[in-house]
Parts: sequence; structure tokens; C-alpha cells
Amino acid sequence: MKIQKALVTGASGFIGGRLRDALLADGVDVVAIRRGGSPASSKGRSVEAAYDDVDSLRAVVSQERPDVVFHVAGVTKGVTFEDFRNGNVTPTANLLAALKAEHPKLRRFVQVSSQTSYGPSTPSRPTIEDDPRRPVEFYGRSKLEAEILVERSGLPFTIVRPSGVYGPGDVDFLELFRAASMRTNLFFGNEAKWGSFIYVDDCVRGTLMAATHDATLNRGYFLTDDVPTTWGAFQQLIVDAMPHRVFTVRLPEAFVSLAAMGGEFLSSRDGKARLMNRQKAIMSAQDAWTCSGARARAEFGFEAEVTQREGIARTDRWYREQNWYRLR
Repeated sequence: MKIQKALVTGASGFIGGRLRDALLADGVDVVAIRRGGSPASSKGRSVEAAYDDVDSLRAVVSQERPDVVFHVAGVTKGVTFEDFRNGNVTPTANLLAALKAEHPKLRRFVQVSSQTSYGPSTPSRPTIEDDPRRPVEFYGRSKLEAEILVERSGLPFTIVRPSGVYGPGDVDFLELFRAASMRTNLFFGNEAKWGSFIYVDDCVRGTLMAATHDATLNRGYFLTDDVPTTWGAFQQLIVDAMPHRVFTVRLPEAFVSLAAMGGEFLSSRDGKARLMNRQKAIMSAQDAWTCSGARARAEFGFEAEVTQREGIARTDRWYREQNWYRLR
């Protein structure tokens, strides 16, 4: 399937921005939904709409009538479960309602979800798509609710569930690079725990492949580089990218709970969501967050091309070029 016009949500974000750029580079007419008051990007077209207003979404859909919708927008931080539902579930429900009302002949709705919708794995066995979905924290629960809405919508869909995505523009893994730039490789009891990862450009390429392949209709897939890695090994690659010596500091896992309590205390005072909270502590307490890319490989031929070492080197180079951190 060749995409002529795509509607993209979350185009101002890390994955959504790279996805928009890839679509534009392929000659696709890209229309990004941006929230009211947000500045328009110089890349592609954009329209204002409110995700909590079905009528505004209906107006966009009626006017644009895209071939494919890439729903990337969402929230990763929140204080309460309702924060996550408002950021991940309600926008999905309203966008689906707008499409069903104004453009039921949409060719594909692509939901960019998360590995967390399935919950953790075990160190010895990555999660596969046939496993039961058992999220253990608010973010994963909200992503699962959104997936179920998509599956029950009656619209043609594909769901992709990236593992941990890193690369230029990411702000979550950035802290590991900043620490290493200050000669510190820090662990909070997680050095031997396992994760699955994928470089952002591979994630985008896999999403586009899934969106346009006939075999992926009404199916869901994990997107990963298929190299489960301990945090110790992953962070060592970041250390290796530094031109100076980096010292490893190992702190007890109990520090995560203390940081989570501190983050939630501050949130209770000012109402601002913080990355470190009890929900993140639940995630970090798991022994493994790994998933298998076997179904994506078998059904639409996706395999990651960027190794973790190369991806981390590219990411480090971009951070330095953008002055996101400086060597010390």
C-alpha cells in the first residue's frame, strides 16, 4: 500500500517527529494535529485540534480525509491513573469516533502503543504477542485500554508496540549520557536486569512497514532490535562512547523508592507530573522488560538495522552537536 496522505498525532514529540520527517522524505502529504496554542512546525502542514473535543477532530478528518492515521500522541508522565487515561485513552477514543463518523473508509489506523501494555517478561523468555496482556502500572494500563479501543473500533488497524526507544531527541535516556559525560555510570540495583531496545530510526521504519503491509491488517507487533540486553551491558556502550574514564557507582534499589516518594511529594505540592514516581518504581522493580520481534520479522520482514553500539554512538554525537550536554 502506498500512502498518499497521512494524519499524524504527536508530531512534535520524539518518535512522532522522526515519523513525520520520514513520511515527508517519501513524498507523503503529511498533516500533523497540534494542540491549541502550539506553534506550527516548519516541516509539513499542521492543523489545530483538541483531543478532548470530538467535533474539532471531526472537522479535521472531514477536511483532510487521510489514507492512514498514525496515532503517536500520548503521555508518559502523570500523577494519577486519570492523568494517563486523559492523555492516552481519551484522545484515542475521540479520534476513533471522529474517523468513524467522517471517514469510515480510512485505509489504516496505526496505533503506536508500548511494550508496557503487556507488562514485564522474565529474564529467560521475552514476551510474545500471544501472551496475555498484564500491565503492572498506570502507563501500561492506559496503553492497553487504548489498544482495546482500537481493536474494537471496526476500523482497519495495525498496532505497533516499541520496546525502549532511544536516539537523537530522546529525553529519557539522555540522563544516562549526561551522567557518563560527568564521569559517572550509575546503577540503582538494576545492573543485572534485562531490557529490550530499539533505535528510533528503526522504530520509525518498522512502523511504516507495518502500516503499509497487507499481512499486518488488524494485527499487533512488538518492535525491537531483538537483542535483549542487561542494563549493565547497555550502559557500558554509553561509557564506551565517552573519551574519558567513567566510574561506576552502584546504589541499592531502595534509592528508587526514596526518589519515587520524593517525586510524588513534590507533585502533590505543585500538581506537576514527574518522571520519578511510584509507578516508575514499579517498572524498575521488575527483573525484565524484554519482547520478541519474531512476529514482525515473519509477517512483514522487519529487522532492526542499527546495532546498539552504533545507535548509542549516533545518539551521543547528536546530543553533543545540539549542546544537550558537554564533556567534563
